[in-house]
Amino acid sequence: MDRQHVSPRVSALRPYSPGKPIEDVKRELGITGEIVKLASNENPLGPCPSSIQAVQNRLMSSHMYPDAACIDLANVIANKLGVDTNQLLFGNGSDECIHLLGLTFLEEGDEVVTGQPTFVLYEAAATLAGAKRIGVPLTEGDLRHDAKAMVAAFTEKTRLVIIANPHNPTGSIITKSDVDYILEHLPSRAYLVLDEAYVDYIDANSDFPFAIDYIKSGSPVISLRTFSKLYGLAGFRVGYAVAAPDVIASMQKPRSPFNVNILAQTAAIAASGDDAFVVESKNVNADGMSQLTAGAEALGMSVVPSHANFILIDTKRPCREVYDSLLRDGIIVRTGDIFGLPTMLRVTIGTERQNAMFLDALKTAAAMVPSICA
Repeated sequence: MDRQHVSPRVSALRPYSPGKPIEDVKRELGITGEIVKLASNENPLGPCPSSIQAVQNRLMSSHMYPDAACIDLANVIANKLGVDTNQLLFGNGSDECIHLLGLTFLEEGDEVVTGQPTFVLYEAAATLAGAKRIGVPLTEGDLRHDAKAMVAAFTEKTRLVIIANPHNPTGSIITKSDVDYILEHLPSRAYLVLDEAYVDYIDANSDFPFAIDYIKSGSPVISLRTFSKLYGLAGFRVGYAVAAPDVIASMQKPRSPFNVNILAQTAAIAASGDDAFVVESKNVNADGMSQLTAGAEALGMSVVPSHANFILIDTKRPCREVYDSLLRDGIIVRTGDIFGLPTMLRVTIGTERQNAMFLDALKTAAAMVPSICA
């Protein structure tokens, strides 16, 4: 008997490639000084202060199982968004919600339409279900979702259309008119999933197609959100889905019990009410975006306009060589080649000091790595 046999669907998975850990860089390169990690879109201010205090107060209860239904957290989020608690499902990060979408709605032969490039876990959800992901190239230049091309890719097999808005890895957004166009042509058995992991960085007064508005109007839309970015709780892993009650009820069935731990629920509840931290995080992000944009452009590089907490920089050079140079200077970013963007770097917005350190290292890299545009 071959005890090494692995499911073909698992064998076909493309593993998620996380940002390189600080510890690995220190160990591999022998760096003893400061390492700046701008690779995983984490909040440079750290975790929400009110969450830290709340978690410390809750530690003595950590011998108990958490509330499986996340009732207290659900009440907070429902009140904040103006939805009912039965329209919410919480996960171990929004990543788990993506996995639950695949378990709930996808079958062998179904199709999932996304942009290309995009977040790798959309394809993983499709692959594990025996479905096929159809990647539709982003528009050239501004790297936005191409609504007409996505609609052209729809078939009777289309079950999910997943759009990260703002998009990862580009930071671009899809407009309300484009979302309306997609919904007008959405196949009858399909759902439009708007992954809003970075939506907290969007101005509430802008003409942005918030998924919540579509859900409230009865459109077949599912929203995915997270506490990992603006609230600085990436290590706690708290995400959630918002949708019609029947959609959420179906997604609850394959959800593992106690999937959001007691400290994570506590941290998220506290963070939801920390308006001062939200304002500070947004201000630091906006200032840092301007700082990095100006610095990159001063080096003759171009930047894709971003609405998230990261920026995509076209270095005009092989990104892997630039990345290696930055790494030797203790700066960790993400290379664009893993997204099919061979000259680009995705850089998380850091503090003013971290951004300055990155720009200094980028200037060094630019002098060392010849431009392919020269």
